[in-house]
Amino acid sequence: MNEAVGRLVERLDGRMPSIALVLGSGLGGLAGEVEDAVRIPYAELPGFPASGVTGHAGEIVAGNLAGRPVLLLAGRAHYYEHGNAAAMRPALETLAGIGVTKLILTNAAGSVDPDMPPGSVMLITDHINFSGSNPLFGEPTDRRFVGLTEAYDAGLRAAFEKAAQATGTKLHKGVYMWFSGPSFETPAEIRMARVMGATAVGMSTVPEVILARFLGLRVAAASVITNLAAGMTGAELSHQETKDMAPIGGARLATVLKHMFSEGFD
Repeated sequence: MNEAVGRLVERLDGRMPSIALVLGSGLGGLAGEVEDAVRIPYAELPGFPASGVTGHAGEIVAGNLAGRPVLLLAGRAHYYEHGNAAAMRPALETLAGIGVTKLILTNAAGSVDPDMPPGSVMLITDHINFSGSNPLFGEPTDRRFVGLTEAYDAGLRAAFEKAAQATGTKLHKGVYMWFSGPSFETPAEIRMARVMGATAVGMSTVPEVILARFLGLRVAAASVITNLAAGMTGAELSHQETKDMAPIGGARLATVLKHMFSEGFD
C-alpha cells in the first residue's frame, strides 16, 4: 500500500484532492468532464483491482470537476468477480493515504419500489448486507468492529439533497440491499427484500462503505435505477438492460454531482 501511495502522489504532481468519487455504471462520462486531468491506469498502482465488468474503465482520473479538486475512480472490483469482499481495500487505503477524507460512491441498482422507475436517482440513506460476507473478514485488530449507525454522512447527504433541489432533479431516498451476485435476484428474494425494508438492490457499494468507515472516511452514496427488480414486471432481467438504462439516470446524477461540487460542501 505504501508503494501505491508513493506512485500515486508522484503521478498526481502536486494535486491534493480531499474528495474521491467512485463511478458506477452510467457515470463513466463524468471522467471526460474533469479539467486539467491526469489519468492513471489501475495497472500502474500496486494492489488496485483489474475490473472485469464492461463499462468500468479501470483508471484514476484526477483534476477539477465543476471547479473543485477531485479524484475519480473509473471502475471498481465486485465481490462476484473473485469472491473477495475486500478487493477494493488496497485502493481505498491508498486514497486515505494521500489525504482523501470524503468518498462518494455511485452504482446501478434495481428498484424494489414501483414508484421509483428506471432512470431514477436514489440517495442511499442506509443499507442491508444480505451477502453473508464482509470486507473486514480476517482483520486482526479490534478496529474490525466498525460502527455503522451513521455509515452515510448526514452532511454529505444534505449537500446531495440541496443540489438535487437546485437542479430540479427528483431525488428518491432509500435503503440499498447488497446481494452477492452475479446472478440477479429471484422474485421471492425481491419480495423478501421489500418486507425487510429495502428500496433498491444491487451487487456493489456496501463493501466499500464498510471499508471507508473502517478507514475513517466520510461517505455518501447514490444509485442510478436501471430496472424494476425481478418479478415486478414479468420480464427477465439482463446486464444489457443495466447498460442501456444506466446512462439515463447517470446523466441526472451527474447533474446533481456537478452542482454539488460547484457549490462546495464540508
